[in-house]
Amino acid sequence: MAAAYEMRGNKGLLIGNENVQNNTFEQHVHAPAAITPMEEVNAPVGLINLPERSALFVGREGDLRRLRDAMTAPASGLVVVTAVHGLGGIGKSTLAAHYAETHRGDYTLVWWITADTPTAIETGLARLAIALQPAVQTLPLEQQIEHGLRWLATHHDWLLMLDNLSQPADAAAVLGRIRGGHVLITSRRTTGWHTVATPLAVDALEPDRAAEMLARILANSSTSAQDADMVCAELGHLPLAIEQAGAYMAETHTTPGKYLRLLRQSPAAMYGKTAEGAQAQRTMARIWRITLDRLADAPLVGALLRVLAWYASDNIPAYLLDGLADELAVSEALGRLAAYAMITRSSETISVHRLVQAVTRTPDTDDPHRTPHDINHARNHAAHTLAQALEGLNYEAPQDWSRLRILLPHVEALASHTKPDDDTIDTVVALDGISRFLKAQGAVASVTVYLRRCLSSSQRILGPDHPETLASRNNLASSYQEAGDLDQAISLHQATLADREQVLGPEHPETLASRNNLASAYRAKGDLGRAIPLLESAVADYERVLGFADPGTLASRNNLATAYQAAGDPARAIPLLETTLANYERVLGTEHPGTLASRNNLATAYQEVGNLERAIPLLETTLATRDRVLSPDHPSTLASRNNLAYAYQAAGDLEQAVPLYEATLADRERVSGPDHPDTIASRNNLAYAYRAVGDLEQAVSLYQVSLIDCERVLGPVHPTTLTARNNLAGAYETAGDLGLATKLYKATLADCERVLGPVHPTTLTARNNLAGAYETAGDLGLATKLYKATLVDRERVSGPDHPDTLISRNNLAWAYLASGRSRRAVPLLRATLAACERVLGADHPTTHAVRANLRRASKT
Repeated sequence: MAAAYEMRGNKGLLIGNENVQNNTFEQHVHAPAAITPMEEVNAPVGLINLPERSALFVGREGDLRRLRDAMTAPASGLVVVTAVHGLGGIGKSTLAAHYAETHRGDYTLVWWITADTPTAIETGLARLAIALQPAVQTLPLEQQIEHGLRWLATHHDWLLMLDNLSQPADAAAVLGRIRGGHVLITSRRTTGWHTVATPLAVDALEPDRAAEMLARILANSSTSAQDADMVCAELGHLPLAIEQAGAYMAETHTTPGKYLRLLRQSPAAMYGKTAEGAQAQRTMARIWRITLDRLADAPLVGALLRVLAWYASDNIPAYLLDGLADELAVSEALGRLAAYAMITRSSETISVHRLVQAVTRTPDTDDPHRTPHDINHARNHAAHTLAQALEGLNYEAPQDWSRLRILLPHVEALASHTKPDDDTIDTVVALDGISRFLKAQGAVASVTVYLRRCLSSSQRILGPDHPETLASRNNLASSYQEAGDLDQAISLHQATLADREQVLGPEHPETLASRNNLASAYRAKGDLGRAIPLLESAVADYERVLGFADPGTLASRNNLATAYQAAGDPARAIPLLETTLANYERVLGTEHPGTLASRNNLATAYQEVGNLERAIPLLETTLATRDRVLSPDHPSTLASRNNLAYAYQAAGDLEQAVPLYEATLADRERVSGPDHPDTIASRNNLAYAYRAVGDLEQAVSLYQVSLIDCERVLGPVHPTTLTARNNLAGAYETAGDLGLATKLYKATLADCERVLGPVHPTTLTARNNLAGAYETAGDLGLATKLYKATLVDRERVSGPDHPDTLISRNNLAWAYLASGRSRRAVPLLRATLAACERVLGADHPTTHAVRANLRRASKT
């Protein structure tokens, strides 16, 4: 029987600027015992987080009736979704909050989420999970989000409020998961709701209700109805405008008539107005100017408001105003802004209405409070403060994640409101920092977008050859590599290395890092002929320039060892890995992350040569240490759990492997969500284990889900997608569906040849597997032809003794035997067995398979 050969993906583990390879998928975690499954959690009685209810709510009786009818109407699906839309400042959020407060008794839970960005939605779901079960706050953000979604998906009779949703697509991930509740959306977007929600348009207040609102604010003044009507008409009956105008009049004891004169004196036009909501912005611009004119004796007030305009609208930490003035002066200025209803304050955070922010960010040469110079200064100050706030944070350390989550929406808001041409170095630093956090969370697409911007801005500000520009190019190259775009990654790494050699010199540490990273990209592309010499050169330079004990030297030596391993040269790989681990332990200690990665890689190398007696104890020790030192949910801990499960499976201990894989998948879904690449990898690996135990029904089902997820999340030709398609084809072949298996194998091979090239190791594996399908189907002529071609390419690319080459030689011999040509099969199997025993050892699984094939061939 021909030796089975299944593609398995590799994950890279970055340590500093050097790529340290972790040669297996990542996996495994056990949920902390103190955390109850969300399906079993009941909402605390009266759990509600509505914003403070405005005492100024007036009228809207017809809107409330229509909203109630929409929310109680029979739904075509399991979730009732209503979208309240209208201009900014029209009162959508106030209407939604009033409805929720009025009908809170109808629901077990009412939860309000500011939904202006996808990140804000995720933050709101995480806070929901913590409110339902406080122990969840000890988990990473992805787990918290998943806990919130899971609770909504498994409970009924709740009301979820998504306030200021930018577009329906931003809520798709939430609406696609939840069941059995009500969702109330507010949005300035007027179209696109009919397919996902019942739309409900909200207009300005009726004139008499607008006057009533103003009268409530001016309760102790002798305001004539006519004057109030005229002010409200001038303000377009916009509730936000009336509230802020009323606050001004109440604070300054200004009569409506005088305020009306001020309004008419203030410019009605503004520069840079948008088509959507332009009238509302013009109205707010006039109010903004009148208020700031009144506060002209305190210039800090305007400066604060201009800086606040560049952050997300809600939950702005007070420390993001550092550097503008001393703490007391800032506090007093914020108090004055709150008195005029320009901001809302809590004990630690500040909120600003989005329409007020939009006006504040828009330059107007007729407005002394919104000069282009002042607005640019405020934007640059916001960028500088964010860059400082991110300084010193560890993007992979769970203890820093809470602060990073707070800062993330504000960096994203700054990026969305700023043109790339206006970026400063502080903007680049903030975007680069938050990209590292997003990368740790698996958000590869967002990372690439931000890093492209970082590189463009660095080139413009610092020049193409500046060290920071070169660092940006290196980071973007690594992002492309992570996303599977290896051609882009190699091109950028090549350019970065050439420039660093010229600018910094061939022996500068960053030049050595570039050499390392380019080699890593070559290796990912399957070009070991370029990767290994480059790594050998880098190791020699590291040792000569920085010394044998430098962490960069250790990482580079580790990378060279794993490249030898990939080339099928364990005789050079294992001694180098053993030496590297000993040096890591001596220099950095036995529990340093680099030491743990090195121990993991040595264990993997032992496993690949069949030495499971040494591999498994090393993997068990690494897992126990990571579990204790890094936390049970750290990505490296999850990698160790996966690797241990895989080692158990390789040892034939499926009773330990399968439950470990199952727990891993559950934990990945909880930690990172169902679409994270690591979760998809977990699903693939569990399917692989089910296939090994003969449970083909479960294996095929999981492989199918994995492939669908890969194509949707990563794209149809990402290396992981190609692996998933290959593995599903293998499961179909095992199940006897050769037609479907062959079709998928052909598609995989075609994509591999087009994307990775005709001699990439993954391409050769795909060709080998297609040959196997033809062999199983009885087409020995085509199978033999493909086996021959694969063997020739593997001997040329990887060498005659590479483990993959030995498998190809065995498979070709078996095809000869199956077609009755034992005189050709037996000598080939004897030569293959001798090579296996010499290279892999007598007890390696491939050696066993070849030996069994030779015994059978010798009997024919």
